[in-house]
Amino acid sequence: MSAMKPSPSRIRRALGCLLALLVCGVAVNAAREVTFDRLRAADGEPENWLVYGRTYRSFRYSPLDQINTANVHTLKAAWAFQLGVVDNGLQSTPLVADGVMYVIGSGNRVFALDATDGHPLWRYFYEPRKAETPASTTASVPALGVEQAYRNRGVALGHGHLYFGTVDSFVVALDATNGKELWRANVEDSQKFGCRIDGAPLVVKDVVVVGSTGGDAAHRGHLVAFDGRTGQQRWRFNIIPGPGEKGHETWEGDSWQYGGGAAWMTGSYDPELDLIYWGTGNASSDFYGDHRKGDNLYTASIVALKAATGEIAWHFQTVPHDVWDYDSPYECILIDLTVGGRPRKLLIQPNKSGYMIVLDRSNGEFVAGWKYVENLTWSSGLDGRGVPQNRREPVVGKSTVICPNLYGARSFNQATFSPKTGLLYNIGIEWCGEFTARAQERVPGRAWLGGTSRIVPPPSGKVTSHLDAFDPLTGRRVWRYDTKYPLAAALVSTGGDLVFAGDPEGNFFALNAATGQKLWNFPTGSGHRGGPISYAVNGKQYVATPSGWGSSFAGQLAGLFPELEAVQRGATVFAFTLPDR
Repeated sequence: MSAMKPSPSRIRRALGCLLALLVCGVAVNAAREVTFDRLRAADGEPENWLVYGRTYRSFRYSPLDQINTANVHTLKAAWAFQLGVVDNGLQSTPLVADGVMYVIGSGNRVFALDATDGHPLWRYFYEPRKAETPASTTASVPALGVEQAYRNRGVALGHGHLYFGTVDSFVVALDATNGKELWRANVEDSQKFGCRIDGAPLVVKDVVVVGSTGGDAAHRGHLVAFDGRTGQQRWRFNIIPGPGEKGHETWEGDSWQYGGGAAWMTGSYDPELDLIYWGTGNASSDFYGDHRKGDNLYTASIVALKAATGEIAWHFQTVPHDVWDYDSPYECILIDLTVGGRPRKLLIQPNKSGYMIVLDRSNGEFVAGWKYVENLTWSSGLDGRGVPQNRREPVVGKSTVICPNLYGARSFNQATFSPKTGLLYNIGIEWCGEFTARAQERVPGRAWLGGTSRIVPPPSGKVTSHLDAFDPLTGRRVWRYDTKYPLAAALVSTGGDLVFAGDPEGNFFALNAATGQKLWNFPTGSGHRGGPISYAVNGKQYVATPSGWGSSFAGQLAGLFPELEAVQRGATVFAFTLPDR
């Protein structure tokens, strides 16, 4: 008997399936592995956003210019993807590689999205260890599981993997093509030491480097590097030096064992010098320092580490013997400029203390420093070595008003540098704190503030915020854009002469990078605390932003701005593009 002939409809279905397989195959083949060579040469891939700060230099600048000052007013929403309503909003910076967006939300929930339409390609929800109850810090999590209560600020790509840190202090590696977990490595016992990892890791050569929280606890900060392919620990740098190590003499007694110094954000890397740059956090206890007399290295510092070993090459301490909670874990922007008639490899960091710090990144030499807020009373200025002068410190048992407060003149909402305009764009908040120091019993891994700091307005009587354009070397302000509420989201600048920012009311907006004029605005419905980016797919430029304020931060500001409760919820990524012609 002859074989039965397939019907025309079956043939069409078969051809359709074959075509779909071919298309999928092309798409998979088009997505190249993100290697170290690609990360090192990320400037040559303007369509992608491969590193937390887009490149190792941490400019947060996209050279794309299809969207520009002439047409940004026509920008429209292309798509929106909801990660779910969670307590801590959406604080991360997405990454984009070859048309795929990777984003992480609160509770360590990771998504891969089609960057053209927001369609989910895969998702991974991390499950912390059973009965995990983070011991650290100042926040409580009533009525919420730990998996919902804590934020995460970003992921990293490399070796075909997607890396992120967890609420229970693990580093996890996923297969970037399908979200399958490949390995997880424990950094520290979060139950015992009160730490977690919520900053984006940094992939350098064959290692992935992470830091942890815990600076407000009786805890010893660290940076740890793992083999990117296997998860095996390669090196560990303890931010507070132990006995026999240089800098140990800056700690009194056994205070070095619990001195804080958490490196809770993301560093930078110079391939030519082969140095990793990372900012470190405050000393503990935060406001009372009598038990730890000395400079307390390497807290509130910028450290340069050798990439292969984690050995320290140089350091610069921004706030010796910190007693204000003036962390320095923020971005290290690597700029090359001419200083005094000769080219210099510089590192610029906007410090929580209200000062901008400019260093020679080859050796840590202090080059310049200038303040970026008006209300700065904790010191009278920096001397020629960058050391704060005439310090005004918290007093034991007595309230003292000092500016800025413990939240700083600015926090993790990163600045952006445009090599096109040559300007540094940064946020400043004008507010003060009522500090009171007191001795507090030390419990390893538990919150250890050593006093209190209450937010109060500056002498003008009103808390204000501004976004400024500065000459990065001299601090000369080119323009200032004032805002109604403290800005808490990162910035991005573009080759289209634009600066994008988001505010607590839910407005995502664009300014003219040369003048500060507002050119476009879009209400997303929830406040902004994450990092916007720009990317392109198939020649079409997009600008994307996380939206999601989070009730915990709104609660901290409730006394000043109770109306912000209305925009606290939500966790959504919005992408914008120009209308089709």
